[in-house]
Amino acid sequence: MRILYLPFRIVGGLISKRIGRSVFNSIWMRIDATAPPPVPTSGQAGTAKVAFAHALEAGVMAGVTAAVDHTNARFFHHLIGAWPGKPAKYKTEDD
Repeated sequence: MRILYLPFRIVGGLISKRIGRSVFNSIWMRIDATAPPPVPTSGQAGTAKVAFAHALEAGVMAGVTAAVDHTNARFFHHLIGAWPGKPAKYKTEDD
């Protein structure tokens, strides 16, 4: 099933990158509409602003990627009838 899921995963990665970048830019414009997100090596902004911008970007990208991945997996499951990944192993008190 993993080989059949590979095209879904590639397309999902491209889609999540575009959506994540768009969401981050719209959020950043609400935070600081006068300047683009700071680059760490430019020296134009303080450490706190650079760290906040990159932490926000990482969080937005991770959230969007997780949402797109899960949506792709559900679509694949609906289309093919099998879940694309291995089932999660949960530890119980007996383990």
